[in-house]
Amino acid sequence: MGSATPSHTKAAVLGIIRAADVLRRRGAALFEPYGITLQQFNVLRILRGARPDGLCTLTIASRMIEQAPGITRLIDRLEAKQLVVRVRSSEDRRQVWCRITPAGLRLLARLDAPVDALDRQAVAGLARADQMRLAELLQTVHREHG
Repeated sequence: MGSATPSHTKAAVLGIIRAADVLRRRGAALFEPYGITLQQFNVLRILRGARPDGLCTLTIASRMIEQAPGITRLIDRLEAKQLVVRVRSSEDRRQVWCRITPAGLRLLARLDAPVDALDRQAVAGLARADQMRLAELLQTVHREHG
């Protein structure tokens, strides 16, 4: 973002960064009393959607909202909290599948309503059509640079 960048471009990029920071901080504050991080929540959410089979670590990493270089450590922490279990593949012993545990499912069930409320609050100032347009615009940015 050099000095030749138009001011509207800078304003758009700064707006994205500032909004992401606010949402990240609010999410962290929401999850902190439950003893998990935003990234750990994301892993649990991904694994809930992959039931009953689970997913291998690389697939989990590819589905993360925010890329996590230490996916193995993230899974280690969730396993230590008994929210995730690792299961070695019977077909290929080198492959390890991660599955959410009943405790992990219970935690997500407790978080569903507060997370939904946080999502609604995040865009409460926007009309439904503006929310949809914002989602489309941000998907375009992600598609171009993700």
